[in-house]
Amino acid sequence: MKHQEALDYVINKLEELSNYNYASSIIYWDLETGAPKEGIRRASTVLGFYSGESHKILTDQEFNKNLDLLLENLDSLDEINKKIMIEIKKDIDNIKKIPLEEYKKYSELISKAQPIWADAREKNDFSLFLPYLEKIIKYKQKYAEYKGYKEHPYDALLDDYEPGMTVKSLDIFFASLKKQLVPIILKINEKKDFISDKIIKVDYDIEKQKEFSVFAAKYLGFDFDRGLLKESAHPFSMGLNKYDVRMTTRYTIDDMQSSLFGTLHETGHSLYEQNIGEEIWETILGTGNSMGIHESQSRLYENLVGRSLEFWEPIYPKLQEAFPDVLSNVSLEEYHRAINKVEPSLIRVEADELTYSLHIMLRYEIEKELIEGKIKPCDLPKIWNERMKKYLGITPPNDSDGVLQDVHWAAGLFGYFPSYALGSANASQIMNTMKNKLDVDTLLKEGKLEAIKEYLGENIHKYGKLKDPNEIMEISTGETPNSKYYVDYLIEKYSRLYEI
Repeated sequence: MKHQEALDYVINKLEELSNYNYASSIIYWDLETGAPKEGIRRASTVLGFYSGESHKILTDQEFNKNLDLLLENLDSLDEINKKIMIEIKKDIDNIKKIPLEEYKKYSELISKAQPIWADAREKNDFSLFLPYLEKIIKYKQKYAEYKGYKEHPYDALLDDYEPGMTVKSLDIFFASLKKQLVPIILKINEKKDFISDKIIKVDYDIEKQKEFSVFAAKYLGFDFDRGLLKESAHPFSMGLNKYDVRMTTRYTIDDMQSSLFGTLHETGHSLYEQNIGEEIWETILGTGNSMGIHESQSRLYENLVGRSLEFWEPIYPKLQEAFPDVLSNVSLEEYHRAINKVEPSLIRVEADELTYSLHIMLRYEIEKELIEGKIKPCDLPKIWNERMKKYLGITPPNDSDGVLQDVHWAAGLFGYFPSYALGSANASQIMNTMKNKLDVDTLLKEGKLEAIKEYLGENIHKYGKLKDPNEIMEISTGETPNSKYYVDYLIEKYSRLYEI
């Protein structure tokens, strides 16, 4: 009876916490998708209040007394409640180390920083964003010390997105990618005109792009009765719960691929959130797992599905119909080659599969050095441009296409970027196993995307955070994460496309 009372008390408080998080998420969504600039100040104050109230719940003495009782008697709980208590304890251990007022001020800071970043990006003026970025970095440095780490301060930030991940492991991972992928990139650079993408670099009507983005999301299986697709400066997804999943993309008149593959990417995230198990969706487990698992779903749909010839076979006529002036005389094979052209890109979200990880490596190195204090935020434009030249052989003409292109730092997401590369590796591993169990190519050719969604739902999505990342990979692939499948996939695909 005592255990049941403690469980009821904790679950009740977690429901209260969920309400604050829901309200905060709605405000964030509004700020990113069209709230008036003059409303930012008040919205930021409200976000700070909600963050403070959440902090109070998690650090409340009575709450923690009941939680500790449950943790001492985990065997009395079912699998779901046991995992809830373990996860909330992790959150509390982290948050209790941060002073309440500092936590509130940080929440206000990042809510103000994101619209400022968008304004700075639009005006190509890094100086507008710099004061906010400096404060965010100082907080992250203090947060790393509050949280604690064994070897590197950046490890504390990585752990928020990839539990247990370390700088030591990532250095090995990126060194391996660099060693194996750079040689093929150099060979392809010698054949840079072998594939033409001129059909992509022309004007595509924005309204038609919007219509096709909605079609593509529906085609993959996104349920618009339980979700939204809007526009923002940087595409993102937000799972409020499985019955309210929101995503954005962005539209550029002279590059339809930006919105199209942005939509496919965010739909991958959103399908994950829409297919969380019914028994956990209202709990803190009712969301995606680590960011490396979440990114595996977006990268799988964006690249392994969306850039395959088989995916386009049944729907390419619809794309031609939407843009007859551009595509009516372009064959499917020519279009498929164009969307897979390898060429160093200024913009990460528009990078080809092969060079994409170099973008992530650049950001990973810069973040490490910022947290270490080796480089100063004011020097970022110069450092960014130097490393773009070093890794990709190109230099951004302005900061909007350089250091200001990603929203992540404005949102305080230091430690997040490596998940994109880890997610790509996980996606290849998951696809390799799925192809051993399903005739994926035939399903794509026949437009039967539902079978793919159901497979991923059954093996990954339904578990939410009930299982740990390595457990999810074991369930879905039979082994722990292995980057071999990613490297093999890229080398095979691009050797074939470029005949090398």
